[in-house]
Amino acid sequence: MQACSSTKYIADYQAIVKKVTIDSVDSKFKEQAYNYVQKDIRPTSPYSINVPLYNLFNTKDGRYKTNNIKPFGTPPAILDSTLVEISRNQIQKFLRGKGYFKAKVTSDIKVKDKKAEIKFKADPGPASFISHITDSISNQNIKNIYETNKPGLTHLHKGMQFDTDSLTYEREQIYKIMKENGYFYFLRPYVNFDVIETANVSDVNLRLNITNPPTKDGHRQYNIGYTHMIIAPNPDGFPDSVRTKLSKDTVNGIIFTDFSKRYRKNPIVRYDYLKQGELYDIRKENLTYDRLYELNIFKNVKIDYFNRDSTSNKINPIILLTPQKVMSNRIEGEVPFNGGTVGFNLSNTYTNNNLFRGAERFELQVKGGLQSRIGDGAKPFKDIYQRDFSISASITVPRLLIPFYNPVLGANGMPHTTFSSSYIYALQKDVSVRRIFINSITYDWVETKSKLHSFTPLNFEYRFGNLDPKIPEEILLNNLYYGLLLNRKDLTLGMKYAYTLNANKLNDLRSFIYFRGNIDIAGNLLQGISSLTGAKHDAANGDYAKILGLPFNQYVRPEIDIRWYKHLGESNQFVARLSAGIGYAYGNSEERGIPFEKLFFAGGSSGIRAWQARTLGPGNYNRAVIATEAGRKALFGLDQLGEMKIETNFEYRYTLLKKFFGGVLKGAAFVDMGNVWNINGKSTLSGGISEEVKQATLFKLSKLAQQAAIGTGMGFRYDVQYFVFRFDIGLKLKDPQFSGSDQWVVSKFLSGGRAFKDAYSLTNGPDTYRFIQYNFGIGMPF
Repeated sequence: MQACSSTKYIADYQAIVKKVTIDSVDSKFKEQAYNYVQKDIRPTSPYSINVPLYNLFNTKDGRYKTNNIKPFGTPPAILDSTLVEISRNQIQKFLRGKGYFKAKVTSDIKVKDKKAEIKFKADPGPASFISHITDSISNQNIKNIYETNKPGLTHLHKGMQFDTDSLTYEREQIYKIMKENGYFYFLRPYVNFDVIETANVSDVNLRLNITNPPTKDGHRQYNIGYTHMIIAPNPDGFPDSVRTKLSKDTVNGIIFTDFSKRYRKNPIVRYDYLKQGELYDIRKENLTYDRLYELNIFKNVKIDYFNRDSTSNKINPIILLTPQKVMSNRIEGEVPFNGGTVGFNLSNTYTNNNLFRGAERFELQVKGGLQSRIGDGAKPFKDIYQRDFSISASITVPRLLIPFYNPVLGANGMPHTTFSSSYIYALQKDVSVRRIFINSITYDWVETKSKLHSFTPLNFEYRFGNLDPKIPEEILLNNLYYGLLLNRKDLTLGMKYAYTLNANKLNDLRSFIYFRGNIDIAGNLLQGISSLTGAKHDAANGDYAKILGLPFNQYVRPEIDIRWYKHLGESNQFVARLSAGIGYAYGNSEERGIPFEKLFFAGGSSGIRAWQARTLGPGNYNRAVIATEAGRKALFGLDQLGEMKIETNFEYRYTLLKKFFGGVLKGAAFVDMGNVWNINGKSTLSGGISEEVKQATLFKLSKLAQQAAIGTGMGFRYDVQYFVFRFDIGLKLKDPQFSGSDQWVVSKFLSGGRAFKDAYSLTNGPDTYRFIQYNFGIGMPF
């Protein structure tokens, strides 16, 4: 970077700004004052690659290009005396706006070897403080409203240092309060301040003025009259002239006209909060905008007002709605691969956003995929070991459909009721075939913008699994730690609840705590029904209670995700995350454990990124316990899962290049730790396997440090505003499948890596060992 000096590309009469300082400014205002230095003369950090990158693409024949500029990096800060003078003047104005009425700022420029240093020196003079605050508000009703709301909105108080930002804030708050209390035609310029200097330069008096409009009626409050809600004929919007007449039917103060003939009235007008007879309130106008957009059936919403009689205090809203296309179809594909496998997944999703003409969203997805081994020179897709197929359908209604109760909970967010059904087919060659049928009803609602609730009162799951009869019994009983789960035939009837805090802040650069907690409970209702029949069962000895001829699952599965986002200035951010969960089977499932799909996994692009998803744990489990390569090959690619998960992530995020192919290139450094474990040593999940393997997979607090996996790495995020494309490189530091000092595999990576991999292949083949894992994704990992 030092060799790539920019001074050699500029003319002899030019200079590059290397340093800008501002002296004699109060430390609490220094950072703000620097923001008034014009950007084109602000030097970049000496450690930044932005200028060298710009020089690499935008120089020719020893000079900077004047055309065909490539959008890479940032040009150097070339000295411009005009910009220096503008900066000096702006800094001076800023200081005077902060109460230093006598402030003067001078500038000094020093140039040596085509390198410039700019120094701004301030003589702020004495600061002025507010000694007395009065107001002049001729409208008594406005005065009463202001006085009532003043304690909660004002930043002005006696003894504070004068600050024009506080005056601007006060004006904006008064404008907002007036628009919330019926003053539809109230404007910001009606609010102004008189700053009255006193004999003492350190004291000023302040007078707030709210003036009247030039009309003789002065400020007036307005009520809502009747509302026209009009839907355009098609997505092209409203034509210049509409031949069809507007409807004349008024119901609850709303005249509904649908030129498109696509929508039922009630599901749409439900989210008009501008009610007839109520005082105009800009908050209800904004709420109407938000909810009509959230219906996801209109591409444009516009609210106008008209007042037929200038003497009337009623205004009539006109809500103009432009529909969007109702149906869409999306095809997606992905190619998951690693050193020994390759595959593909392909899905087709059909969406109808207005199925029953009431903004009901219908979605039908068909998805299929397969995975193949490619080791030992095998051709792709010749040795296919995994096939998956699923079909799912859902209908989402934009309100809560509750029997005998019809709440309209839209004040903070759009509520939804979702009916969903799905069928999943999963084949693991020479291991198992699983068929799963799932049905559920879910209610989602918003308590506040930061608090989200999701409740599934009915979740019905039917599982039918078959193990391949060709699996040798000794492999199944002694080595496959969860093999019997794949052979289960049962059903689940339960409920779920999830609570999320601050999900709306995830894309903000600010400091906050994010929390998501959910719990899945199943089997208690069926256990009660079974008890009422009087039948007695002994689940501990394999005599399970059954419904419809199948044993039912009984378990509780809580899970939490807690994150601390710390903003470190500009676009720098630190994130600490704890994710944990446990699945505990009891009663009718105490011996069998929780269902296969309810188990936890570690690794992957949003977890411990040095491991491929579902290849870590549980505990100290090592597939070398499967004695034969034929046995390992038969179980190749089978997920490694556990009944409990603890995972922590630490990530530092920063900006690399602000201009990179039309987006922003960001970087990240991270450390991930954690694992999954089994907890139930009595269940068939553990009971059928050898004691050595069982103990290796069980969670023990005393062995937590020994069983924790640790990975580190770095990543890149290409942010194009609407999408973030992510690439992370994870490096294994500590691998719990080994023992003692051998767990610190990073030492093998640094020295002796090839010999280590060869030895691993002999005991674990066809699995191969990878020190580094590459992860691609869309969106942030957390």
